[in-house]
Amino acid sequence: MTDYLKHRLAMVFDLEQRGIKNKRILDAFLNIPREEFVPTEYKKNAYYDGPLPIGSNQTISQPYIVALMTQMLDVRKSDIVLEVGTGSGYQSAILSRLAKKVISVEIIPKLVDFAKDNHSRCNIKNTEIYFHDGTLSLNQKFDRIIITAASQRLVKSWVEELKDGGILIVPEGDPDYQYLKRYRKIKGKLILEDMSVPVRFVPLTGKNK
Repeated sequence: MTDYLKHRLAMVFDLEQRGIKNKRILDAFLNIPREEFVPTEYKKNAYYDGPLPIGSNQTISQPYIVALMTQMLDVRKSDIVLEVGTGSGYQSAILSRLAKKVISVEIIPKLVDFAKDNHSRCNIKNTEIYFHDGTLSLNQKFDRIIITAASQRLVKSWVEELKDGGILIVPEGDPDYQYLKRYRKIKGKLILEDMSVPVRFVPLTGKNK
């Protein structure tokens, strides 16, 4: 057993102890090698339960927060998921194990290339990663939307592109302090269903932030 696998098993055990009970999510964390989604100099810390730098003043979120957001998103096997803020591609890699398809957009070109390489190396086939401003419309409809950057408000295109009955997860609040919030779209409007732990994400960027 490699050291990485030992650390991955320990991470999954810790996630379960902290309330991540969905077996599909735990299996995804077990089968996606997190070390492939951090720069070489941080691989030895890949399973540290905290954020790590990935370049361009961005970070990969701590495993627990990735797992918590995934659990809040409640992804079904038939779902088409939009992720705003690809980063290194780890969150979308986890989602790829749960959804039919994941479309992820990133506004930093270097990270688009990094994430694509990471997904290719891990043989992930059901994701599409684009260089795109995540505050602008893709002219598609999604069953689930997950935002991985701090937003001070709900962006119009997210509301429009979420299918009725769909779920949106977003770290919402001021630039220094947010809460993870879960919204469900009901009759064309987003209704706040749940507000979870306080978090601190890098700020959302884009034309309509």
